[in-house]
Amino acid sequence: MSWLSADFEHPARLDLSTGHHLRPIRAGDAEIDLPAVMGSRERLWARYGEAWGWPPESMSLEADRDDLAHHEAEIEAGEGFNYAILDRDETELLGCVYIYPPGPDAPGDVGADLSRWVVDSAVGSDLELALDRALPGWLAEKWGIRGVRVYP
Repeated sequence: MSWLSADFEHPARLDLSTGHHLRPIRAGDAEIDLPAVMGSRERLWARYGEAWGWPPESMSLEADRDDLAHHEAEIEAGEGFNYAILDRDETELLGCVYIYPPGPDAPGDVGADLSRWVVDSAVGSDLELALDRALPGWLAEKWGIRGVRVYP
């Protein structure tokens, strides 16, 4: 885990001022992830499609579960981190935050590459604003990451 300290333990949660929170995504979240992703697919494809080939035009629950299991394994290995944005009761997934090591073309002051999305209905909302306000301090205080490059 060269991009984070050897004793780093990723945060289990980030509470937002809106009552929502972030926690590491799990394969078991597929039932609430799939409607969020596919319900915002056109906008997500415009953002991530070229770089990641995601989300595909159609996706089964099992394919989504496999994708989330891959993210869960990355988290466990400390290779990258995908946090689900969830409502208070974790019955609705409203987006994701991705934190990865900086790419080889990143300037020297960048400690991580960051990307995030919210469902179409949350674009421009208090949730999106709260997320944008909370992430820099959380990354600096809990992760020790000050320089962030937003991608794609």
